[in-house]
Amino acid sequence: MHKLLASTYKEFRLLTRDIGGIAILFIMPLVLIVTITIIQDSTFKSVSETKIPILLVDNDKGSVSQTIVKGLEDSNVFEVIEIAIEEDAKNLVFKGKNQLAIIIPKNLSSDLEKKINQNVEGILDKFGLEEEGEDEPKEIFEAKEVKLYFDPATQFSFKSSVKNEVDKMISKIETQSIYNAFQEQLTDDPSEVIFETESFISFKEILQKKKDENIIPNSVQHNVPAWTLFAIFFIIVPLSINIVKEKSQGTFVRLRTNPVSYLTVLGGKTVIYLVVCLIQFVLMLLIGIYLFPAIGLPKLNVSDKLPLLFLVAIFAGLAAIGLGLLLGTIAKTQEQSAPFGATFVVILAALGGVWVPVFIMPEFMQTLSNISPMNWGLNAFYDVFLRNSSLLDIVPEITLLFLFFIITTVIAIVYNEKKNAV
Repeated sequence: MHKLLASTYKEFRLLTRDIGGIAILFIMPLVLIVTITIIQDSTFKSVSETKIPILLVDNDKGSVSQTIVKGLEDSNVFEVIEIAIEEDAKNLVFKGKNQLAIIIPKNLSSDLEKKINQNVEGILDKFGLEEEGEDEPKEIFEAKEVKLYFDPATQFSFKSSVKNEVDKMISKIETQSIYNAFQEQLTDDPSEVIFETESFISFKEILQKKKDENIIPNSVQHNVPAWTLFAIFFIIVPLSINIVKEKSQGTFVRLRTNPVSYLTVLGGKTVIYLVVCLIQFVLMLLIGIYLFPAIGLPKLNVSDKLPLLFLVAIFAGLAAIGLGLLLGTIAKTQEQSAPFGATFVVILAALGGVWVPVFIMPEFMQTLSNISPMNWGLNAFYDVFLRNSSLLDIVPEITLLFLFFIITTVIAIVYNEKKNAV
């Protein structure tokens, strides 16, 4: 025990001598999480709160185009700017001046009304409800296209949401037009209601509840666990450099002349860097609780969750430390450990779902993400933050993190023993 405490104290002295390294360990993750959260939150607001200007070329000037314009304005997402010439609208969009232009074709309202009336009359005639008379030749109508011009830099998700919204509005217009046509053919009294045109099917989002209160996830609850995990795993870079430096400077050779096992040396590093991970975690929580509300972002809700959150942070820190110990043991120079460690953390973050949600990855990458310790840690954090899970629910994830720490540490010890065997 005394040897472990001495090794831990040695690591503490080494760490406190490197002020720049401490700044990187603590300040840079805070800057990262604040920057990313502000960017993502403002991006969300730009879609949901700030109105996006779109160009509209109305070649129809009828009831359908009026309904489309009203639907766009009522959505509280778009600011409709009418423009006369389609070519001008296209040029403005393709040059990046506007994100979207909608072109409504000529005679859309009149041709839609004629086509629907013709179809309704045909149906009523089949049922013998239409007055006898000479059959008039059916008029052939050309299909109409509502054109959407998008800025080439526009994200695919925005394109899909706009196309779905426009398609929904047009489908609703067509349905209501069909009902109205039947109404006019079947009754002479305009006040008599035969068909209800209001939507029968609607959607309702059911949120998870706790103590009869809805649990509503926000951008902060998504970003804090993700980037906290990224910061925790980034300690493999200074940890591996520390081990390599000891080997290159001869410190490790002097340690071997003392009756101290490699396990004790690694134990001292584990204790100190686990404390560093927990300090990082606490700072991240304080940022989410106090700084984010002060700059207009949602407040991080950690009520009744702190014990489980600290438990996940401890095991995530152990997993990161195990990886750093292994990398530092295998690497021969700082030039090997630093670039590889930084790149490997980014790869693990990408696989784990920190950069891109796992569910939108290709199937092969989704399978591969299961081997990333960041994915285990992120799922455990999300279980606590967003799914209101209990200790039993996060046991599988923290067990995997602990096994990862044990396996990487054992490999580091075995590799070191074989390398230094006489």
